[in-house]
Amino acid sequence: MEPAMQSPHRSETNHNETLQIDFTWAKMKSYISNVSDPSKPLYIVDYSSIKKECILVSSASTGLRIGSGVLHIFSINPNFKLHGRKGVLKALSRWKTSYTHQSYAFAASPDGPPATMTWTGHSDFKTWDFVCLDERQMPVAKVKANWWSVHKVGRIEFLGDRVISEAARDEIVVTGLTLMYCMVIRTISLPSLVGAVVARPGPIKDGSKQQLQQQDGPAAPKDQALAGKQD
Repeated sequence: MEPAMQSPHRSETNHNETLQIDFTWAKMKSYISNVSDPSKPLYIVDYSSIKKECILVSSASTGLRIGSGVLHIFSINPNFKLHGRKGVLKALSRWKTSYTHQSYAFAASPDGPPATMTWTGHSDFKTWDFVCLDERQMPVAKVKANWWSVHKVGRIEFLGDRVISEAARDEIVVTGLTLMYCMVIRTISLPSLVGAVVARPGPIKDGSKQQLQQQDGPAAPKDQALAGKQD
């Protein structure tokens, strides 16, 4: 039986918070914790090469599933699930690191339409930075991946003066990790290169937004089961 899905949080966390991502080869897991208290993980990330959902993010304190990421062999548009609600990271360009997703955690109103978030990226020899921008194109978070580290594989930094809710932090962790590993696959996989050639990049269409909302409905309740490197 799969772990229960955790309800989205509405409490607030500190702005300018920084999380570190520590990978352990012995358990094939990542532990995400606040840099100020690395001994107490906030999230546990499991990886699977045989399940459709290959990135599984759970709460370290409760063990409940928060979300998951789905990477594809050909498509350059990874999918994710966050608190029972499905979403997609839609490529805006075939070759640049430029993606968009619909956010309920960063929406102006809990009952209103989702906000449109944008991800950009740039890399050098050592690191790859993925920056998430809000609808005003203001940075709210940055995922920094270190390709050469075998344990401290990255950090997640929350930017600006916005006070980040735990729901928003969950969203950045799930979407940021999904995008990070999607780009890893895109850089080493020939099928992904073919997928980029035939892709139709662009924003998520209104029809697709409505279809996702109708298909998924509200976020899953707490007791509902989940369906289906920086030294």
